[in-house]
Amino acid sequence: MVVDTVQLDAELIGDEAAVASPEVAAYALGLGDDALILAQQLGWWISRAPELEEDIALANIALDLLGHARSLLHYAGSADGRTEDDLAYWRGEREFRSRWLFEQPNGDFAHTIVRQLLASTYFRALYAELSTSADPTLAAIAAKAEKEVAYHLDHAEQWMRRLALGTEESRRRTIVALGDLWPYLGELFVDDEAALALPGIAVPPSSLRDDVEAELTGILSACELEAPRVPFSSGGGREGRHSSYLGFLLAEMQVLARQHPGATW
Repeated sequence: MVVDTVQLDAELIGDEAAVASPEVAAYALGLGDDALILAQQLGWWISRAPELEEDIALANIALDLLGHARSLLHYAGSADGRTEDDLAYWRGEREFRSRWLFEQPNGDFAHTIVRQLLASTYFRALYAELSTSADPTLAAIAAKAEKEVAYHLDHAEQWMRRLALGTEESRRRTIVALGDLWPYLGELFVDDEAALALPGIAVPPSSLRDDVEAELTGILSACELEAPRVPFSSGGGREGRHSSYLGFLLAEMQVLARQHPGATW
């Protein structure tokens, strides 16, 4: 998967001729922020995962997501001359457009797996639709990303079965995690201005809801679980309103670049 990320960089990030319109840039920025923030969260598990194989798996998933983020942020920045690093390290909290699900803390391992299940199910549906976009750069990014998130979803589903059908304690933790994170699923389907402004190019989030919820219902049923009956969170990430967790994450992610601006090695 690391090789795939490098190939994606060469094919898409290196395409200097592709310049996004302001409208497309705004849409790509939101998608890039979602992938970037989730990648940063998963990177925390490196050297902390419950087993060595899982340490490597989560690191590879994080690298895939970082590759998606780099491509999307590079394309978004082409509209006004900013680089992917400018967008990652030199924006304030209110300038980020990530949805709340991706900002939620790792918690215990069950929380990370449930968050990954929700995220990967959404990403696969999103990229499958976006791969037919009239914008060739977005379509190319999505086509590549769709193949990778299929693996991410399989990984999360296998762990959901292992945890939910495992010990009494692992099942309890999974149920708690599902209840804690399910409210943030609804925001993924809220139509935002950037998406609605680009018919034929962007994917309206609301169009993904039925497929995502149907797939999640099937996975949960196989785990002998049901979707929690709880209200969805109001969210607001696409408008720059974030959960309390994002500021701490950005402080850690951006500190090196801000303390040593322009440094290279």
